[in-house]
Amino acid sequence: MKIGPSSSPAADAAALSRANAEAGSAAAKARSQTDPGSSVQLSSAAAGLLSAGATPEFDAAKVERVRQAIAEGRYTVDAEAIADKLIANAQEVLGAARR
Repeated sequence: MKIGPSSSPAADAAALSRANAEAGSAAAKARSQTDPGSSVQLSSAAAGLLSAGATPEFDAAKVERVRQAIAEGRYTVDAEAIADKLIANAQEVLGAARR
């Protein structure tokens, strides 16, 4: 025995998509009506990060070497080196925040 209306997965997906679009549009409208003059301010650390390096370096050859090493099972992770770099980075960020 089947309870409730019958429907198809496609119809369910379409209904869900419409509901999500309506909810998103209503939320955006509510936000714009609540505080139309809102603004965002970045901390000095965030502003420094944005101005320091607008274009990140990308070494395609290195990426390909690492990809090949992973595929061949030759890539090893040096947990100690990663930990050292994480600690150094955290100290740098904390030191910059104190200035």
